Amino acid sequence: TELPMVIADIQRGGPSTGLPTKTEQADLLQVMFGRNSESPLPVVAAATPGDCFWTAIEACRLAVKYMTPVVILSDGYLANGSEPWLLPKASDIPEMPVSFRTDPEGFLPYLRDPETMARPWAIPGTPGLEHRIGGIEKEDQTGNVNYEPENHEFMVRTRDAKIAGIAKDIPPAEVIGEESGKVLVIGWGGTFGAITAAIEALQARGASVSQVHLRHLNPFPANLEEVLGNFEKILVPELNMGQLSKMLRYQYLVDTISFNKIQGKPFKVGELITKIEELL
Repeated sequence: TELPMVIADIQRGGPSTGLPTKTEQADLLQVMFGRNSESPLPVVAAATPGDCFWTAIEACRLAVKYMTPVVILSDGYLANGSEPWLLPKASDIPEMPVSFRTDPEGFLPYLRDPETMARPWAIPGTPGLEHRIGGIEKEDQTGNVNYEPENHEFMVRTRDAKIAGIAKDIPPAEVIGEESGKVLVIGWGGTFGAITAAIEALQARGASVSQVHLRHLNPFPANLEEVLGNFEKILVPELNMGQLSKMLRYQYLVDTISFNKIQGKPFKVGELITKIEELL
């Protein structure tokens, strides 16, 4: 149906009930690929308890602008954490204008915006704007049920291109430290605090190590491939069996080094320092 929705996935140790009060980062591949057929969605991840607010704002912005569900990834460590947080002013929050289609003249439910590829949004019950929704494949522009092979391929590729195009509307990956060097540590989600502390300690000793922490996991920032190419080694610490590492490998053909912990516990700063020193 291509309608906006925000889905919050607060990860815990699994599978099934697993470790219900412990943390993990093991749902990344699930939210990336856990739907039938080719059906990509934007995925964003919060880095700290306070960042959960701004990550939710970003998810809402993307959902409304691009007419798509968006998944927020948090985890048990963040959910049970706390930090000082300055209540924002309303003026600090980016505007998310909602434009409902009201004129039935020339209305086509899947006639897309040329910039965002989003379809028009009509309030249910608006006279003249009635159209089909649901899981059956739609015809381009009209939204009628369509089983034609060529139309299906076109619609699948169109939906994929819409999500991929979001890369032009998100900030570039920010490198903390030197723009090139021996080791880049790339993380996501609730590992931010431990990774940052480890990087700061090593940089204070003069080590050639830098950091990137990703908020946008699908699509990746447009400059990420260039950033990865500026470092000799890429370390990816995760509280899973290397899910982001796998994604970076297949998308950019880079030889990432996974550092994984699956104990229901967050990384310790000392663990990260020891691993990074092995690579320097």
